[in-house]
Amino acid sequence: MAKHRPNAKPKGRSTSPPSLAAQPRSVSSSGLEHSVAPLPPPPNSPARRSTYVEAVAVYERALEALQRHEYGTAGDMLESVLRIYPEEKELHERVKLYLNICRRQAAPREATPQTIDERLYASTLAINSGKYDEAIVHLRLVRDEDPDNEHALYMLAVAHAQRGEHAEAVAHLERAISLNPENRAQARRDPDLDPLHDDEAFRAALDAPPSQQTPRTDPRRRPIRTKSAR
Repeated sequence: MAKHRPNAKPKGRSTSPPSLAAQPRSVSSSGLEHSVAPLPPPPNSPARRSTYVEAVAVYERALEALQRHEYGTAGDMLESVLRIYPEEKELHERVKLYLNICRRQAAPREATPQTIDERLYASTLAINSGKYDEAIVHLRLVRDEDPDNEHALYMLAVAHAQRGEHAEAVAHLERAISLNPENRAQARRDPDLDPLHDDEAFRAALDAPPSQQTPRTDPRRRPIRTKSAR
C-alpha cells in the first residue's frame, strides 16, 4: 500500500503563530498523558503583537519540560508567562491550568512509615496533635507485627481513652502493664489517661499487685511516650 506523503511546504518565512503540531503531550494531575488542547487564537489585529509569539514560545517550552517531568522548571517558565506577558490574557487560563499541575507534582509527599520505630514515632506525633484515629492506624500495624510491643499497647490505651473508648483503652493498658509493670506507675500520673479515672476497671488495673513476670523490654529501644507523659 502506498504511503501518503505530506504536501511540500512553501518556501519562505511563515507568518502563522507557532504550530502545536509538534507540541508534546502533557501530563494530567493523575500522571496520565493527554493531548494538549489548542491554544486560543492570536489577538484580532492586523499586526499581531510580538509579545504573543514570545509568550507562546515560552509556554511550549514549559510543556516540553512538563513532559520530561521537570516540574520545577516547567512551573518557573509558566510563572514567567504570567509575570512577563500580563497583556496576553488569551494564554493565561491554560498557563494557570498547567501551573497547578506542576505545583501539585512538585509538592513534597509525606513518606509513609515503614518500620516499627517509624510507626511508633508517627503515632506519637499524631497523639500529640490530637489525631487519634491516625495514631490507632499506625499502632495497630505495630501490634500486628509485634503483638508484645508494650509501647504500642500503652499508646493504644491513650488513643482509645481520648476517644472515650474505655474498654479498649483498659484492655490495652492491662496488657502493657503485664509486659512491663513500670507502665502502672506511668499510667497513674499520665494526664492522657484522665478520661479513665472514674472507670472501675482502670482503677483495678492500677491497684492490682505487681506481676512476677519479667518485663519484656528491649535495651536498644528507648521508650516512646506521648508529650504529656514525658
